[in-house]
Amino acid sequence: MPYLTSESMIRSLIAECTKASTLWIDTEVAEYNTRNPRLSLIQVLDEPTDLSGDRVFLLDVLNQPHTVSEFIDKIMVNSKIEKVFHNASYDLKLLGGKKAKNITCTLELAKQIPYYALPVPNYQLKTLAEELCNFQEIDKQEQKSDWGRRPLTEDQLEYAYLDCIYLAQVYLNLIELNQEINPEPAAENIAALNARYLQIEEDWKLLNSEYEHLQERIKKAMQLQNVSETPFFKLSSSERKTVKVAFMELVQLVQNQDVNFDFPITLTQKLQKDLGENLEQLSVEVETKTYWRLASKNQETDEGKDEE
Repeated sequence: MPYLTSESMIRSLIAECTKASTLWIDTEVAEYNTRNPRLSLIQVLDEPTDLSGDRVFLLDVLNQPHTVSEFIDKIMVNSKIEKVFHNASYDLKLLGGKKAKNITCTLELAKQIPYYALPVPNYQLKTLAEELCNFQEIDKQEQKSDWGRRPLTEDQLEYAYLDCIYLAQVYLNLIELNQEINPEPAAENIAALNARYLQIEEDWKLLNSEYEHLQERIKKAMQLQNVSETPFFKLSSSERKTVKVAFMELVQLVQNQDVNFDFPITLTQKLQKDLGENLEQLSVEVETKTYWRLASKNQETDEGKDEE
């Protein structure tokens, strides 16, 4: 857990990091809940399999704007280096913003994995580290400590380097899990997928039916009992206004006023039928799209029976 405070040592480390292909990065911010947050630490890990903390570098950049700018210019903007964060949008506010390139966010990776494969109550780094990587009783108390004071406490430094280790392990496990549940489509065993689908289809129909029914009952009950919120639900309403006008009135307006309404109109099947041969007098642009629909044969059979 090298803790670097001098500008020269930090710059030397930045130069060394430019040789890496992937870096796991975290930050600690002083006065994070004010209008003027200050970057306190940048934690950098270059070897994800290291659990000792020896390869986690803590860069003390508090009140070192030039050093931060150099980190942004040489690391964050460098598209050849993958930078891994958790909740990257937060860290990027102080580390280059939209200029940053080649960013991977473990929060977004986790959200892309379906719930059945990653049944977690939330996507916080602590939760993912405990559920995916078997880290026990992670203490996040120091997260809200005063990162603007110096010297930093031993507890703060330990918290800072451990977060980078959690981040790297979560990343590795998410990548592995994603590969397990999303193999190459060309190599998929379709027969096995069909068999698994049939195993869960009936259970899903029952659960989904009850789920939707319960939602509707809860909504109606909350409406009639004037309950706007429960521990599990919040009831809200919204209005949507639709403005309609006779088409010929719009045409007359365009003809009489200097209004530019030159945009394409999608002709529905009904409009095409109403236009008939007149359609040939128009300069139409035909756009063809292919849509794929997966339907259960049992469902198609049932629908066919209903139609008979």
